[in-house]
Amino acid sequence: MSRAFLIVLDSAGCGGAPDAHAFFNDDTPDTGANTLGHIVRACADGRAEQGRSGPLRVPNLDRLGLGAALRLSTGIETPGLDATPTGMWGVATPSGPGKDTQSGHWELAGVPVPWKWHLFPKTDPAFPPDLIAGMARAAGTEGTLANCHASGTAVISDFGAEHMRNGWPICYTSADSVVQIAAHEGVFGLERLLAMCRRLAPRLHAMRVGRVIARPFTGSPQGGFVRTSGRRDFAMAPPVPGLCDWVQASGGRVLALGKIGDIFSMRGIDALRTGSDRELAGHLADLMAEAPDNSLTFANFVEFDARFGHRRDVSGYARALEWFDGCLPGMIARARAGDMIVLTADHGNDPTRSGTDHTRERVPVLVHGVGPGEIGQCAFVDVAASVADHLGLAERGPGRSFLRRAGPGARP
Repeated sequence: MSRAFLIVLDSAGCGGAPDAHAFFNDDTPDTGANTLGHIVRACADGRAEQGRSGPLRVPNLDRLGLGAALRLSTGIETPGLDATPTGMWGVATPSGPGKDTQSGHWELAGVPVPWKWHLFPKTDPAFPPDLIAGMARAAGTEGTLANCHASGTAVISDFGAEHMRNGWPICYTSADSVVQIAAHEGVFGLERLLAMCRRLAPRLHAMRVGRVIARPFTGSPQGGFVRTSGRRDFAMAPPVPGLCDWVQASGGRVLALGKIGDIFSMRGIDALRTGSDRELAGHLADLMAEAPDNSLTFANFVEFDARFGHRRDVSGYARALEWFDGCLPGMIARARAGDMIVLTADHGNDPTRSGTDHTRERVPVLVHGVGPGEIGQCAFVDVAASVADHLGLAERGPGRSFLRRAGPGARP
């Protein structure tokens, strides 16, 4: 009996996307972006010394093929990552029109985005008057604050005090197809914020806006504001069934960790566990031991992206990678013979680049449990096809299983 674990290290791209020139951070194209490669280089050069020191130390990821995948993607040197892979390894190239979480995860699940997402212009205000009015009605307030492109931490710093005085929600967007709404848990209330986002979501989804994101925070103007763990994404459901639905249709269970439930609007999800990345690592280790036969465990570790990529924190990103690498042996030790464990990413977020947005990149594909072998270059949708192949599912979507074309151990 087979089980599959699909683990997304959010934003851990490896450069080399052939269309990176068509995607931008402010006015700078993503050409040359390489999240993992540039972190490796910064660590080797002594430029990532806060809370850690020296070359990037991720021996377990490297043994699965991380260094080899980085070199395959862009030819970059990988000092300290020179292990001979014991897993199956390669790199996946995105094909969809976005470099956002939703596009990346849908594509990894075998559902390429079939439309262009609606993006709001970089004007002030960013939202049209009728939408701003609708936001105020949904909140039950006379108006809203911000109405611009903004960084999430900066916008609550800029507007938090005013929000606490008048109770108006802070509404903003980014380079992704999102509307984000921040509100103070003590002043506005978490349930009120979630209800506001829930009311707005159908209208925005009809506009092809991918997500409405509730961003609760606490704190004070004197002591500073801090976002809380009560974040909730109200996302469009995928337009067609994908990997989660295929598993369910076959009688298997889909166990989600982190943002996965929100990203897929809970479609095809049987059970969900949330929490910090450290809490999710514990949940994932438990599921390695407890998940039933024929199940898919689908996990997203968001803090690589949210805490370190967007904030351009190279040392923090390196620390997070080293922490996750240290968790891997304990997780894998709890897996069963016949399990397939896939580690990949949904896009890049190069912390060495200007700007604060995601970067268009290929992503590594590292596989434990199916023997060693070089996948080479594949597509995001091939990840879904390969997981489906491992689980013996009839439906495999538009992708091609790399289990049937990789090196030693490949299936006929």
